[in-house]
Amino acid sequence: MNSQDLENRVIDFAVLIVEITEKMPKSYASNYYAQQLLRSGSSPALNYGEVRAAESKKDFVHKMNIVLKELRESNNCLKIIQRTRLHSSDEKIAQAISECKELMAIFIASVNTAKKNIDK
Repeated sequence: MNSQDLENRVIDFAVLIVEITEKMPKSYASNYYAQQLLRSGSSPALNYGEVRAAESKKDFVHKMNIVLKELRESNNCLKIIQRTRLHSSDEKIAQAISECKELMAIFIASVNTAKKNIDK
């Protein structure tokens, strides 16, 4: 997967997160988790733009780790939303969790590869 494909994928993930948060009911808990998910779930797309402009290998790893941190936060938030049934579509939440896990795996592999290249 090239960097443009990955950028499109994190953008698609952000769009999915927007769709999920827009369909959540209006309650104190829903509002809290919707806002949290919207921030963490859209952040990877925005931060990945910064990754692509990294000034060094160390900067690349640092920025990739920020994306990964936000994906982990999104994953946990999605699980809470799923377990508390704060969203009416289990299918949409499951889709987002699955994509989040796949993205985390991609970013973990990229960070590990980049760290190995720094050590060389």
